[in-house]
Amino acid sequence: MLAGLVRPQPGETAGRVFFVAGLVGGGVVLAFLVPAALPVAPAIPLGPSIAAGLLVGLGARMAGGCTSGHGVCGVGRLSVRSLVATGLFMVLGMATVWVVRHGAGGR
Repeated sequence: MLAGLVRPQPGETAGRVFFVAGLVGGGVVLAFLVPAALPVAPAIPLGPSIAAGLLVGLGARMAGGCTSGHGVCGVGRLSVRSLVATGLFMVLGMATVWVVRHGAGGR
């Protein structure tokens, strides 16, 4: 959605703006109506959170879709591209957990 706002295509901008505004607005409304639903302080500092979000977006762009799209829709269609992408997501996710817990001074 955000990439489409950076490089807008004719006729797609309004929908993307409303989608992003709805995400932000929904969080604001939730914080106002049910403040206890959101933590007082984030568990992870803002900088790494932003970096992680950008990396996820970059990965989804490079993979031609998000993990859910490949895993649910693509695998269900027996798409070779989605089967490979989902396998890579799983292996790299497991490797990341191992590095964080064991290889990078983890618990």
